[in-house]
Amino acid sequence: MAESTRCESTSLSDSVAVEAGAEPTGGDAHAASQAMRSQQLEERRVDARFGGGQARIERQHAKGKRTARERVLALLDHDTFTEIGMFVTHRATGFELERSHPAGDGVIAGTGEIDGRPVCVFAQDFTVLGGSVGEAHGRKIAGVIDLAVRTGVPVIGLNDSGGARIQEGVDALAAYGDVFYRNVRASGVVPQISVILGPCAGGAVYSPAITDFIVMVDQTSHMFITGPDVIKTVTGEDVE
Repeated sequence: MAESTRCESTSLSDSVAVEAGAEPTGGDAHAASQAMRSQQLEERRVDARFGGGQARIERQHAKGKRTARERVLALLDHDTFTEIGMFVTHRATGFELERSHPAGDGVIAGTGEIDGRPVCVFAQDFTVLGGSVGEAHGRKIAGVIDLAVRTGVPVIGLNDSGGARIQEGVDALAAYGDVFYRNVRASGVVPQISVILGPCAGGAVYSPAITDFIVMVDQTSHMFITGPDVIKTVTGEDVE
């Protein structure tokens, strides 16, 4: 009985304190803390949705191109997109990468519906490190392909990338290896559709090349084995 009385007294004092404008305690303090955390989470979501920042988004629009998130939302049925790994960031150091950890690591990934049919989708964000693929970026793509195979739905890749993130070295190459492996394992199991929406090179071409369908945009899409400087270094040939 004494314990019950103390609980009732505490609740009553909390109510009186709130009505009097005093500092909330107990349940009210917990509610205020929850509200603050919810606000902070929403602020992080807003930041993540801006990708590489407003200036880079405007440069993308000036080229007549949409951002990765705009492309995903335009492709999928309204209000069906569920994002995966929104706050994933790289862990690389060196080449000044440690100074910036953009949320999502340059790729938007998740699930949604097209004409009411479920799909998995990823879209590389050119506004973040040129859409280049690092360790975390590659793992997100590999995870989406795994999910597509487990659930038996098509996977659609919206590619706009310069290829492997050279600053991450072997980790970036290993990430692409994980993606290639899954492309091969998923072949004949679920449809794999690649859409080329910008200048893609290296791994951003090798992976689409082993999927089932490739869609390109006239005068905007380009597929390169690798950049001209690398080709000249390896073969001695000058290419446009």
